[in-house]
Amino acid sequence: MTISDQQPLGSPFSDTSTAEDVIAGLDLSGATAVVTGGYSGLGLETTRGLAAAGARVIVPARRPGLARAALADVEGCYVIPMDLADLASVRAAAAQITDSFSKLDLLMAVAGVMATPERRVGPGWEGQLAINHFGHFTLVCELYPLLAAGDGARVVVNSSAGHTLTGIRWHDPHFCTGYDKWLAYGQAKTANALFAVQFDALGRNDGVRTFALHPGKIITGLQREMTLHEQIERGWVDEHGNVIGADFKTPSQGAATGLWAATSPLLRGRGGLYLEDCDVARVSAPAAPMDDGGVRAYAIDPDAAARLWELSVAATGATPVTR
Repeated sequence: MTISDQQPLGSPFSDTSTAEDVIAGLDLSGATAVVTGGYSGLGLETTRGLAAAGARVIVPARRPGLARAALADVEGCYVIPMDLADLASVRAAAAQITDSFSKLDLLMAVAGVMATPERRVGPGWEGQLAINHFGHFTLVCELYPLLAAGDGARVVVNSSAGHTLTGIRWHDPHFCTGYDKWLAYGQAKTANALFAVQFDALGRNDGVRTFALHPGKIITGLQREMTLHEQIERGWVDEHGNVIGADFKTPSQGAATGLWAATSPLLRGRGGLYLEDCDVARVSAPAAPMDDGGVRAYAIDPDAAARLWELSVAATGATPVTR
C-alpha cells in the first residue's frame, strides 16, 4: 500500500448508505465471522447484517449474558466470553474459537472505548491503547492461522476521525507524564489504522487483507464515559439526549462502511487502506479540520506501522505474524 492507493474507488454506496443497503443481495452462507463488540451499537448492526446474509457470527463479549440477550433473535450467533483489557481472556477466547472452527473468513474489530478517565491496564498500560489496540492486536495474531486457512479472509478494524488528534506518542505512549483523554483516544485510533497497514503487509501472501475505517459520527454506547453536559457542549445532543449534531449517522449507517469493507468486490486485491463513507478515503492535509474527512499520512505510514507492530509484539507477547 502506498499513499497513492488512498484514492476513492467510485463505490456505489455513500455516507447515507445503511447496513441493509450494503448487505442486500449478498449470500455469505458458509462464511464464519468474528465481531468484537457485536452485541451493541455498531457491532450489533454489523452482527445483524452478517447474519442476515447467512454468515455464522462469533461474538466475543465482556458481558456474555447481556450479549446473549441482545442477540436472542439473531440466528447463527455464538457468544463467548472475552475482555479486551485482559490478554489472558483474549487468548482463552482465541483458543475456544480455534477449537471450534477450522477457518475464519472475516474478523471485525468493532469494540472500543472513547475518552475514558485515566485507567491503567495490565502492567500499567494506558487503558484506551490497551483495549482498542493491544487487545485486538493479540486476538488477531492468535487467530491468524484460522484467517490464513480461509479463502481470502478480511480483517476490518474500526478506527476513527479521532486519529487526527495525534500520531503515536513514541516518547510516552502510556501518558506517564500526564493524561489527556482525547489525545489517548486519538493515539489509540491512529494505532488501529497503522495496525491495518502492517497486518495487511504481513498477511497478503496468505490472502488475508486488512482495512481500517472511520464509521462516521454516531451516538452509541461509545460515548458512555462522557457526561451529557460534555456532549451538549460539543453540539452533539440537546438537553434531552436527542442527536442534533450535523452529519450524524444512524447506527445502521455507521455500520455500513465496515460491512462494505468486509464484502465489497471493489476491494479485492487491495488492503492496508483507510476507508470512510463506503469508499477509500483520501489523504488529508496536516491541518485540515477533523470533520473534513480523510486520513492523515502518519496514520498510514508503513515505517510507523512496522515500528508500532514491533512495540506491540514486545508489549503483549503475541505470536508474531511473519511474511
